[in-house]
Amino acid sequence: MKLMRYGAKGAEKPGLVDATGQVRDLSGVVTDIGASLLTPQGLAPLARIDPATLPVVTQPGRIALPWAGMGKFVCIGLNYADHAAEAGLALPAEPIIFMKPISAAVGCNDPVVLPKDAVKGDWEVELGVVIGARARYVSEADALKHVAGYCVVNDVSEREYQIERGGTWDKGKGCDTFGPVGPWLVTADEVADPQALDMWLDLNGQRAQTGNTRTMIFGVAQLVSYVSRFMTLYPGDLISTGTPPGVGMGAKPPRYLKPGDEMRLGIAGLGEQRQKVHAWNPDLIDG
Repeated sequence: MKLMRYGAKGAEKPGLVDATGQVRDLSGVVTDIGASLLTPQGLAPLARIDPATLPVVTQPGRIALPWAGMGKFVCIGLNYADHAAEAGLALPAEPIIFMKPISAAVGCNDPVVLPKDAVKGDWEVELGVVIGARARYVSEADALKHVAGYCVVNDVSEREYQIERGGTWDKGKGCDTFGPVGPWLVTADEVADPQALDMWLDLNGQRAQTGNTRTMIFGVAQLVSYVSRFMTLYPGDLISTGTPPGVGMGAKPPRYLKPGDEMRLGIAGLGEQRQKVHAWNPDLIDG
């Protein structure tokens, strides 16, 4: 299934995308797509629904976060060997974990708003892994049983804040709007191999990133197992798994986001995102 939510902020409705690409209204079946719905018990009844029996949504409008109730937004740094090389950094011996606050998460086409005094905004197309069953010290062999599905994530960054201002990476990763997610949550049964997905990102119509999840240093099963050693993962938690090469920081010379730029990105089978970059404007965040 391709689950989604649509509508204005605070008035989102649940939906799914049928085999023809039409949005179908799920609000007659569930009030929302929340974390509890992402468990095996929650997804099973939805899987039995014939999408043709649901109303067609001809104009869904804004595409919202695909699910409500995200508890944690966990991110993995330097998880592609070729990305580490372009950044001039050694391959990590173990996964690098950092967090984005939930306030960074926005819909897939919502505005990306640069913080005040930003000078090195950057982009990162990433595979998102959505947890569907509580994971605590799970083995790699069992890790994928705890995954509800997958999604596209843009791990937007402010590199000066991240690298040059001291402390952890979080301050350059957690700004408002720095975590577009979606358009869909594609359930795990529709993704035959999460380590064989093409991914890409265009900046202003020019290809910036091209990659495939097969070049991850640590695969999805490894990451779910590893992260579950340090924190309990619950349904609705999101792990963003790193980016392939082609980020602005790695360009020669480096290039960074500026107001008016447009990012378009996607992952095979998981849909596409499109964001316009704006200078600091809190109305675009809160409106």
